[in-house]
Amino acid sequence: MYADAIAGMIFIIACLCVLPIVIALLNTRRKMNETEVRKQIVLAAIEKNKETDVEELLKKMAPKQKLLKEKLLSKLLWGCIFSVLGFVIFCCGLWIDWCGGSDPDEIHFLYFCGGVLFAVGLAFIIYYFVGKKILAKEIEAEEKKLMAEANL
Repeated sequence: MYADAIAGMIFIIACLCVLPIVIALLNTRRKMNETEVRKQIVLAAIEKNKETDVEELLKKMAPKQKLLKEKLLSKLLWGCIFSVLGFVIFCCGLWIDWCGGSDPDEIHFLYFCGGVLFAVGLAFIIYYFVGKKILAKEIEAEEKKLMAEANL
């Protein structure tokens, strides 16, 4: 009996604590590798040609920044994913509750998880619409700038 409870706790701790740490570690390692590669390229360019304009080379090598519109659409996508996932989990809880095949604590956990995911998804969707309204002029200016650069 206690072994099942301990196994469940270990799984929850692994998902909630260890997984985010591993994701952050991998992301940091990826960024450090990208920086190291850029550094090696710049050093090789300087060794080959002493008159190389380093600032211009770094500008060309810098990763492109996402446009405001792309960032907002990313928020909309995540909002839809979280909302649908939360709705599905909540509906699974309702279905299991209706069938009467589980412990009430587990059903309440499904309700809670589904509600939280749905709320996070709604927050992302609200962020998209509010951001779209507030940043309309900036998005239009970015689009005009891109069109001007494309016509050059």
